[in-house]
Amino acid sequence: MKRHNRRSVFYGSLTGAAVAAMTAGGCGAGGGSATGPAATSSQPAPSATAWQKWGLTALPAPPKPPADKPVKLSATGTVPVFEHLPTSQKVVFITVDDGAEKDPKFVEMMRDLKIPITMFLMNDTIKSDYGYFKPLQAMGNHIQNHTLHHPAMNTLPLARQKEEVCGDQKILTQQYGTAPLLFRPPYGAYNSDTQTAVGECGPRAIVRWREAMQITTMRYQETDKKLRPGDIILAHFRGPKELKGTTMTEMFGNLLKHIQKQGFTVARLEDYIQPPTG
Repeated sequence: MKRHNRRSVFYGSLTGAAVAAMTAGGCGAGGGSATGPAATSSQPAPSATAWQKWGLTALPAPPKPPADKPVKLSATGTVPVFEHLPTSQKVVFITVDDGAEKDPKFVEMMRDLKIPITMFLMNDTIKSDYGYFKPLQAMGNHIQNHTLHHPAMNTLPLARQKEEVCGDQKILTQQYGTAPLLFRPPYGAYNSDTQTAVGECGPRAIVRWREAMQITTMRYQETDKKLRPGDIILAHFRGPKELKGTTMTEMFGNLLKHIQKQGFTVARLEDYIQPPTG
């Protein structure tokens, strides 16, 4: 299976018009819902012992999400595209893609540390065990759309793009009880047909990223190699076979160390997005 981290796509294809559209508000029926089984729940902070178990020191608790969400989605019109959320809070958002690796230790780690993540799941990699992701969802982590088969969307005609998005939307809704609100295009590649397909299939925004976690290092979009408030970080459900012997929990621990070193903490992406109302 092809990987996301293609430099040419990572820095390309985000249009100015799409970025400008991301704060468009509106009301009306349609689109996904940010409520349901994955709604954020109040949980006690993890203990120092829990962090030590994973060889880490505690991240600061995330601040209270803003009541006035910085991104307001509309039920109609062209779906916006974003890779960063406007906020002055020193938070970043972790997104984890695909679903190939299903390490029980990662579920244990998330249960211990209570780090919020957003999962963009692709049916080809999750269909062998849909149930693996349900405990992660039960912790308050949302499941979002990432296509059926992981194609480069901008190489497909509109009809095929709709098959990919609508197909994954249907399966994820059936399996996890909540219609995805967000869509991530494989490799970050999209075009205007992608925006049309996404809008017609249910999700109300396309989400890319500014940083991508490798094994021990982070790939940055900005040349100064620094996180900024509101950045969206890409990681993957990958294990030792793809991580050169490193486990998913080790990779994720390395990611948290990068975030902590720069004085940030992790917030839940969906807590900063207002879904369509009505």
